[in-house]
Amino acid sequence: MRISPDMITTLRPDEVFVFGSNLAGMHGGGAARLAYERFGAVWGQGVGLQGQSYAIPTMQGGVETIAPYVDGFVDFARRHPEKRFLVTEIGCGIAGFTPAQIAPLFARAAEVGNIWLPARFWDVLSR
Repeated sequence: MRISPDMITTLRPDEVFVFGSNLAGMHGGGAARLAYERFGAVWGQGVGLQGQSYAIPTMQGGVETIAPYVDGFVDFARRHPEKRFLVTEIGCGIAGFTPAQIAPLFARAAEVGNIWLPARFWDVLSR
């Protein structure tokens, strides 16, 4: 299984830190802050690739509002097999969701060899 590390503090040149953001791109806390401080996230950009990070908005409503952004991410990762995408537990911190709510959004990602998911997401997807 492709399990992303629980704590990501450095990246190889081909790795991308995938984090939960807000649509306004105010990367003030949690993994978003780490993405901003270390991995090139751009203040004011709440979606997509930024430096060695990729933002997926999680703060705008329910799980159904996150799904299109996850789908867009999976499609992006498929088009970029030269990169390894390390997904954090997006939405499971400040946004207040659980892995049981968010992991099913990543079901398509299980088939994409360059997407690494958190262990708790794999636990949900393997049930």
